[in-house]
Amino acid sequence: MTEDAKLEPARPKVLSVSINDVRTLRAAFMPFLKNAGLFVPTNKEYAMGDEVFLVLKLLGDEQFALAGVVVWITPSGAQSSRTKGVGVQFKGPEGARLRERIDELIGDNERQQGATHTL
Repeated sequence: MTEDAKLEPARPKVLSVSINDVRTLRAAFMPFLKNAGLFVPTNKEYAMGDEVFLVLKLLGDEQFALAGVVVWITPSGAQSSRTKGVGVQFKGPEGARLRERIDELIGDNERQQGATHTL
């Protein structure tokens, strides 16, 4: 490893997820975060503050790719009813565009219904 390589920040990990229905999207959406976010089920280990690159296939036909940061961790075995994974806070203009699209899909009235992966 060169001296320069030690000074460069690590490249963000890629996190991919497909959400195929509105019910799953509603359960994964994290509107309470600044810029919103999404819970992503994963068995990989992440730490709070990890930079990630989120690739999301939404309802079978739309695709988003954006920067994010891990702000929520549900470890395995934490609670038997919870899925292991991470909450990714959206960053940048693509994150704002994704939040707007999710808001369109689930609507304000439906956001209150049903359990979520985080709260």
